[in-house]
Formats: sequence, C-alpha cells, structure tokens
Amino acid sequence: MRRLLLAVMICGVASGARAADMPDLPILRGTQGLSSSYVNWQGFYAGVQGGYGSSDESFRGSTSNMVAALVQNLVIQEMGIASWNFALGKVSSRSTMYGGFAGYNWQWEDVVLGVEASYMHGSLGGMTSSTQSMTSANALSDGLFHSVTVNSSASIAISDMATFRGRAAYEWGCFLPYAFGGLALGNGNLNRNVTIQDSAGPTVFGPFTPFAPLIANEGTSNHLIYGYSAGLGVDVRLIGGLFMRAEWEYVRFVDNIETNINTVRAGLGYKF
Repeated sequence: MRRLLLAVMICGVASGARAADMPDLPILRGTQGLSSSYVNWQGFYAGVQGGYGSSDESFRGSTSNMVAALVQNLVIQEMGIASWNFALGKVSSRSTMYGGFAGYNWQWEDVVLGVEASYMHGSLGGMTSSTQSMTSANALSDGLFHSVTVNSSASIAISDMATFRGRAAYEWGCFLPYAFGGLALGNGNLNRNVTIQDSAGPTVFGPFTPFAPLIANEGTSNHLIYGYSAGLGVDVRLIGGLFMRAEWEYVRFVDNIETNINTVRAGLGYKF
C-alpha cells in the first residue's frame, strides 16, 4: 500500500512540474517520435479486472408474439388477447464479476487513441411471470361466451459479456483518463412460456366448459445477444509498464428481453 501511495504521489509531483514548464522524467520505456516529457502509453497492453455489476431487464411485450401465434385463426382472438398487458415489467439483479482486457494504444504527445477488448464473467439476469383473465362481455362469432386465462413467464440469465471498443484518452502525468464506446456481445440463456386456457359457455355467467390448453415454450441456451457499450475510466501508471485501472461501463443488450447493465471495476495491467 505504501508503494502504491508513493507511486501516486510521484505522479502528482511530475504533473505539477510539467505545469511549471519543468521537464518531466521519462517514466515508461521510450518510443520513437515521443518526447521524453510524456509518459509513453503507446503499444500493446493486457490485464485482469474485477468488479460489481447491476442489471435491469425489461420483459414488457416479450411474450406478446407467442400469444398472437397461439390464438391465430381462433375465435378468442376477437377478444384482443395479443394486445393484453401481461404485466411482465422490470426486474433487477446484482452480481460480482471478473475477467480481463487487452488492447493497443497510439500516442501523439498527450493524446492517446486505442482499441480494446474487455471480458467479464458473472451471474446477471432475472425472471418474471403473470396471470391475466377475461370473460367476453358479448358472445363471440361462434355464439358462445368465452372465459380466457393467460399464464406467461420470461427469464434471462447472462453469464459472459465482452465489449470491443475504441478509446480516446488524454495523458496527464502518470494518469490517463479516457472515454470509450463500441460493440457489446453477451452469452445468455433465454426462456419464454405461455399457457392459454379457454372455456366457453352459453351465457356470460356460464357454466363454462374448458378446452384443451394452448401451450408454447421457447428456450435458448448459450444465445448470442448483442448491443452497445460506453463508459469512462482512468489508468494510473505505477512502476515500469505496470498500471492500475478504475472504470465504469454501461452496456445495453437489445433482444426479445431488453437488458441494461452497469458495472464498476478495478484492474491491474501491464504495457509491453
């Protein structure tokens, strides 16, 4: 811990010296074309990271197309079942996460641009279910009154997440604050289930005779989900090519189940 504090203090002293027009000492290995007054961030780097993630899933409308397919060409579609609000709302979850990163930087004095791949493993996701019932106020086209109950559920479990992003950074002494954005890919298990129980009777008060239930199940393991990512972070040079990192990343996956993930993480890397 004392070594880490000492490294940060040295960074602060070096930055103050440059502000006073005093030359900096070269801190990382030099690169042709870079002045010795700048810390050299150019080149390949890699590291490990860990953090904490929170996800918010929106299940609204995720089973509507399945309901519409089940009632297609049936008399109960006259009840507008496919447009019912099945109350599949939002679910949140939390998880610790770990992974790694690797990338390459190009540097022009204090401006640094780069590309990077980042990977995180954890356990995010959630599930929700609902039950909706309705009895037709008027006889349908078959001359009968129908009482319909719809049970629906949906879930998603995300275990792996990778982002491929471009970075724009500004070198300030031993500190390299940066912003990034790019493509996000994830590995998820998705499940959606619908059961429709229809009963018919001669009057609005019954008695109702049940028909065989209509059932639809859709489950996908190791499903590739995609979206985009954006975030902010800072790399801090410690000694030699060793640096530490603090970062916040936002990821949005767009699928039948929309998922928003925020992670905060710390990492340790090495610039080769």
